[in-house]
Amino acid sequence: MKNIIDAKGLACPQPVILTKKALEQEDEITVIVDNDTAAENVRRMGTKSGCTVDTEKKEDGTFHIHLSKKQGGTAPAETEQSPSGTFNDSCATAGPLVVVISSDRMGRGNDELGYVLIRSFIHTILTLDPLPETLIFYNTGVKLTVKDSEVLDDLKKIEEAGVSILVCGTCLNYFGISNDLACGIVSNMYDITSTMAAAGRLVIP
Repeated sequence: MKNIIDAKGLACPQPVILTKKALEQEDEITVIVDNDTAAENVRRMGTKSGCTVDTEKKEDGTFHIHLSKKQGGTAPAETEQSPSGTFNDSCATAGPLVVVISSDRMGRGNDELGYVLIRSFIHTILTLDPLPETLIFYNTGVKLTVKDSEVLDDLKKIEEAGVSILVCGTCLNYFGISNDLACGIVSNMYDITSTMAAAGRLVIP
């Protein structure tokens, strides 16, 4: 019997996260979502994971997405895009993955939307395999690491998973929030620069 994942009403990226976790335990699952975007995200994740994916749209507007692991199959290799826009089949660059968060918003344009996006981005970090070695916060990004931050619980879980969190001390002082730091360690530009320079891959949302 298929494992049923009821992801109706859940915000991005929760349907994808629940699907990924279920596929780690089961060979065949059905995910139920209630909007086109969630359905497309789950379908794409299933395809990238090497699954056979079938979708049924029900009369009530929900999507029932059936995912089955291909027998003897493996997930397609992901490609990495270089800054020039070309793709490489292999990741030959040595060094750890480092995530740099320089703002308490993600992207430019609407600030309210940007804050929603950065919360989703941080929440999704724990699903990465392997996890980043280090998260770096500077400029207004440091505001995400202090008391009452809406992403504080996620950051603490990331830290508990062994990810180092470096928080710019100059930035904390500039905003007058040094005493409010609630996760990570106060760092300096030498450590931040050294960590970024030693990274095999830098992710800057």
